[in-house]
Amino acid sequence: MDSIGRRRWAIAEGWIPSQSTGPAPTMTSHETACLLNTGDRDAQVEVTLFFKDREPVGPYRVTVPARRTLHLRFNDLKDPAPVPRDTDYASVILSDVPIVVQHTRLDSRQAENALMTTIAFSE
Repeated sequence: MDSIGRRRWAIAEGWIPSQSTGPAPTMTSHETACLLNTGDRDAQVEVTLFFKDREPVGPYRVTVPARRTLHLRFNDLKDPAPVPRDTDYASVILSDVPIVVQHTRLDSRQAENALMTTIAFSE
């Protein structure tokens, strides 16, 4: 299969609730970037976070193997710093090969869970 997607993506909306309801890790409130690499080369991906009241943090580095998907939970990002909870942020995702990025949030603060998903912006 040919590579599909873009190399630059932005998710303008980000926020991880500090509270959750239900069994961990399945029902832990989280933000996820679903990364799809349909090409024949591994994708070297960098994620940088932007905040309203502080300097950006990043890059966080991950590899998406060729012809695979990676559901990257922002909750799990630790290096260079953990992603803060209950804090507005946005992210820019750069890849050395074309990928597709979809953004998902699970907000499980209440028993009536909320799930949101959207395709990220790309150029």
